Amino acid sequence: MNALDRRLCVAPMMDWTDRHCRYFHRLFTPHALLYTEMIVAAALVHGDAARLLESDPAEHPVALQLGGCDPRELAAAARMGAAAGYAEINLNVGCPSDRVKNGSFGACLMLRPALVAECVARMREAVSIPVTVKCRIGIDERDDYEFFAAFVDTVAAAGPAALIVHARAAILGGLSPKENREIPPLRPEYVHRLKRERPELELVLNGGLGDLATVRAQVGTLDGVMLGRAAYHRPRLLAELEQLLIDPTWVPPEVGEVLQAMVAYARRERVKGVRLHSITRHMHGLVVGQDGARAWRRFLSGVATRPDAEPEMLYGALPILRTPQAA
Repeated sequence: MNALDRRLCVAPMMDWTDRHCRYFHRLFTPHALLYTEMIVAAALVHGDAARLLESDPAEHPVALQLGGCDPRELAAAARMGAAAGYAEINLNVGCPSDRVKNGSFGACLMLRPALVAECVARMREAVSIPVTVKCRIGIDERDDYEFFAAFVDTVAAAGPAALIVHARAAILGGLSPKENREIPPLRPEYVHRLKRERPELELVLNGGLGDLATVRAQVGTLDGVMLGRAAYHRPRLLAELEQLLIDPTWVPPEVGEVLQAMVAYARRERVKGVRLHSITRHMHGLVVGQDGARAWRRFLSGVATRPDAEPEMLYGALPILRTPQAA
């Protein structure tokens, strides 16, 4: 049940890690566990589940992240996710946005560990795939290790397969979600201490992991790392981490191979009515730091955003990328 490889994970990011993004990221890392955007359990149970759960077989393994606080609703949503082929169900106990706070879930659930444990237990009863929790180390003024450890102990009693910990507290009053990713101090030492004291727990570290050196310094005895915006803005970092953490023989695709794969994918999606821009908006970081990167971004912001843009138009960028230009 807990056989998923979590050494490398790509974080759930609202408006970013949709199915097109995940297809693109999978080209760079065969083994990373990818996550969906957070999907509210109520929207899944009462809304357009087929649209919300749509994915391409090439994306998998993918974990479905759910938001909610109703154990029965979360259990029903988990069953739907498992039936749709997702490899893991993850409960969001870390998002600090006002919308999530007003819905009484996300990071505010850290103040209700017994409820989180009940949600985990009900989801575990509903599905045979792993159920995990993504949380912070604390909330508002409660950012001490004792609070964090007590929360984990209560939730761990319900048997989650793993805990993914963003090593910052969530400040629900006065900070935006962006500021909550940057201003509260990082305390990865909390996660390392927890692993030493509770070695039986599977722990994945999230937060502040922006390059190979930082990951190398933090991975230690932990069970995995989760990257977010750093991987999104520079997807080749995923290939570097695949080589570092999982498969040193992995050879990532060249730019032309990536474009070929994405053109073929965009052709299939076009039949469903998906515009090219919905796919290429995730591809701006393809050649970041390389010659032609600025021209590539201009190309995507121009040609690919046209309503009539055809997937084959992406091949028009190859001469740009093969000609040395300012990045």
